[in-house]
Amino acid sequence: MELQIVLPVIISFAISAGAGPFVIKEMRRLKAAQTEREEGVAAHLKKAGTPTMGGLMILAGIIITSLIFLKGRKEILPVLFLTVAFGIIGFLDDYLKVVLRRSDGLLPKQKLVLQFASTIIFWVILRVQGISLELMLPFGGGRLYDIGWLAVPLLFVAVLATVNGVNFTDGLDGLASSVTIFVALFFMIAAIRMHSGVSPVAGAVIGALMGFLLYNAYPAKIFMGDTGSLALGGFVAGIAYVLHMPLFILIVGFIYAMELISVVLQVSYFKLTHGKRIFKMTPIHHHFELCDWSETRIVTTFTIITVILAMIGMIHAI
Repeated sequence: MELQIVLPVIISFAISAGAGPFVIKEMRRLKAAQTEREEGVAAHLKKAGTPTMGGLMILAGIIITSLIFLKGRKEILPVLFLTVAFGIIGFLDDYLKVVLRRSDGLLPKQKLVLQFASTIIFWVILRVQGISLELMLPFGGGRLYDIGWLAVPLLFVAVLATVNGVNFTDGLDGLASSVTIFVALFFMIAAIRMHSGVSPVAGAVIGALMGFLLYNAYPAKIFMGDTGSLALGGFVAGIAYVLHMPLFILIVGFIYAMELISVVLQVSYFKLTHGKRIFKMTPIHHHFELCDWSETRIVTTFTIITVILAMIGMIHAI
């Protein structure tokens, strides 16, 4: 049992870390580099030219490791599918923007259609494998609740909100990686305690992100891009649903929710007041930057918050 917990982490870490130099070199060759907005945080202008699409390293570790442990663990398949599906969407967006130099990447409608299609297929896989949409309530003692037809629209809201929340979180060196390591650890512990076979994919995510952090910690040598952030969002939503724990994302994934909500509030308030703002800049990690917080301080603080909330969520998770 111990090997089934530790091995996925080690294997995925080795794959991700080992792929780092090759991916960085290849992205430089393709000139797949980060561009920074002039109206963004001034300190970020020096990051222009840093290779992106490092999510390929993360995906390599997750996919290979998960396939190794797939046999006899049907729960891995839907999680792996949603992770890879959203990773492909992110890859297409990144490739169009930074390799083919199409400034908009995927059009918003194209991205939304692909995300909806991926979520529908995920729902079908859950049904085929007999995994219900029953929900476990935080602090509810592990009991599952059937909310009827409302479960389907909630699925779409939860998946799309989680994916976009993780995407917004990816804005500072090591931020999305550090936060998601502990989110994945939370779900891995929950899976082990629930005797679910999905724990290896969570271990694979932890290992892949630790390998990626070797190159993504401040100052980053490569960014994950949408390839990585959308894939991680797919993983979080996917494993939460397989474990009947999507409501727990609001606790352990509080940072994702905060980043997403800050953007929604800012845009809405800006439109309603014809130009006024609530925050100095969104997503909210940029607000703290403009309040003179260093990147490392923000990453450390947001990660600590995630660790604390993960422990709180675990109190009565099952």
